[in-house]
Amino acid sequence: MTLDTREWLETDGLGGYAMGTVCGVRTRRYHALLVAAARPPASRMVLVNGLEVFAETSGGRHALSSQRYQGGVLHPNGGMQVSSFSCQPWPTWQYVLADGTRIAQEVFVAPGPPRVFVRWRLVTRSQPSRLWVRPLISGRDHHALHHENPAFGFDGQHSGGSIRWSPYPGVPSIGALSNGEYHHEPDWYRAFLYTDEVARGLDATEDLASPGSFTFDLSRGDAILAFAANGAGMEAGDAVGIVQRVADAEFGRRARHRSLLHRAADSYLVARGEGRTVIAGYPWFTDWGRDTFIALPGLCLARGHFESARDVALTWAAALSDGMLPNRFPESGEAPEYNAVDSALWFVLAVGALLRQPEVLSPPEAGLLRSAIIAVVEQYAAGTRYGIRCDTDGLLACGGPGTQLTWMDAVVEGRPVTPRGGKPVEVQALWVNALAVVAAHEPRWEQVLARARGSFPERFWNPAASCLHDVVDCDHHPGAVDASFRPNQILAVGGLPVSLVGASHARRVVDAVEERLWTPMGLRTLDRDDPRYQGRYEGDTARRDAAYHQGTAWPWLAGPFVKAWVRVHGGTAEAKREAQRRFLEPLLAHTGDLGMGHLPEIADGDPPQSARGCPFQAWSVAAALQIESELACTPAE
Repeated sequence: MTLDTREWLETDGLGGYAMGTVCGVRTRRYHALLVAAARPPASRMVLVNGLEVFAETSGGRHALSSQRYQGGVLHPNGGMQVSSFSCQPWPTWQYVLADGTRIAQEVFVAPGPPRVFVRWRLVTRSQPSRLWVRPLISGRDHHALHHENPAFGFDGQHSGGSIRWSPYPGVPSIGALSNGEYHHEPDWYRAFLYTDEVARGLDATEDLASPGSFTFDLSRGDAILAFAANGAGMEAGDAVGIVQRVADAEFGRRARHRSLLHRAADSYLVARGEGRTVIAGYPWFTDWGRDTFIALPGLCLARGHFESARDVALTWAAALSDGMLPNRFPESGEAPEYNAVDSALWFVLAVGALLRQPEVLSPPEAGLLRSAIIAVVEQYAAGTRYGIRCDTDGLLACGGPGTQLTWMDAVVEGRPVTPRGGKPVEVQALWVNALAVVAAHEPRWEQVLARARGSFPERFWNPAASCLHDVVDCDHHPGAVDASFRPNQILAVGGLPVSLVGASHARRVVDAVEERLWTPMGLRTLDRDDPRYQGRYEGDTARRDAAYHQGTAWPWLAGPFVKAWVRVHGGTAEAKREAQRRFLEPLLAHTGDLGMGHLPEIADGDPPQSARGCPFQAWSVAAALQIESELACTPAE
């Protein structure tokens, strides 16, 4: 039997999450029921990893959970009893036992304090049925692994139907609320194996602690078990009533979304301090500047969520430094990293679109954001970190030895795979578009804008290949070019509001990109005829990073590509219908290949474009939503 390892995700709006597979086997270190952000949205801690669950009927004892141990041993294998699974309105399994008993299990998370709710229901009531549930817990960083040790705190504090465990000092406590009976039975479960970590070349085994078990009489009604970080909302009370109230409110919230993809978008919008930000992807990314502002138009603006876009923009505006935005906020402790040339330019474009919605901005907010985007352009023009500066041709130079400032930023053994120092093509497209945004507020930038627009076609057009160079003035050597055929050029020919080349050249570029780079999962990062092309993203970290931008396909690039394709085909209703059929529908067909209801970070460049990387990715979901909005069509559920 092939186990269904597609993944489901529930999020709390603070950076915390619950995540697992359809078959119930945890295949990643990140698969867990309760992951809480100690400093939202970062410092995420795995508190409740999973459950051991058995149903007891007159026909015997039946597993409803699945565990994989070292050596590949599956025990028990409750997945064998799964008859159906749905992620609507939240992850729900139906189990059919050997004696015909049917049991439904639900898992859901609601926005707010880090809590997860699990509910079991006896679908057929022909015979008495009891449920036995043993929590498996750790109290570790979500990137780490846990091992048996004498310091773990098994003892719990009881209060009515609630109990609280404190695994380690300095780690959030775990509150549990149930309508069952708790039995204190401390034990260790050893050597769980996570096969996805094995495939990634990482440590893959861990031990989990179990303080005790809960028993329920399913014949008398639903079994309820809820967990919360620091016991939030887990005070003693009517467990059934508490969970039903949360479920009713959450069902209503989810029902208001137009589609699963629209619902998925909300998963990435999370709190940061008093503001908001965008989680780049679950489970391992935090909030990245580049990802945030590439994704914001699709996650927020295309859906009319202008207040959320405002809150995100204001949060990040406060992080500007010398005209740059952080590439990312770290998980914990370290200072933000300012090493991306394009993050601040994407910020300018997103803020420019937001400023065209003045009703959502107070005068002070509009003034702050306007000053922020002007500061970016001023600092970039004058010069800032990593050699970023406006050159005499009006174009933007950046980078130096050993740096990787563009979105193609993979590093192997301390060396950038695609350093792209000099004048990268998409950076020029972003720079010109940023100048156009700022010039609408500060006319003094019109002259720089005109000079950059005039220089670009002459500097970047490659007449021998009828496309654009990927980088000019490579490593700051005047006239040196990198003619690699990559998708970055699509941003200069219609993928952004201001196109940098004439209609004839733009059409030739778009046609060539479609022929040489398009896949149903977005654009490849390198032409297949290039000797450096790698069509599979697999292996250990070094092998995967080497392939990351050397052939791997990226769904987020479908957004600017489809925009450019429609533009060079006249922007007509017919062109939009054709783009929906040719590009959007194939992309949406891959929704759920890895993360159900979402789109993944990347895919293999080679057919069949297997989903890879982060299973739930913000800018991939945002690209599909933005395409949908621009084509004015409704995606499939």
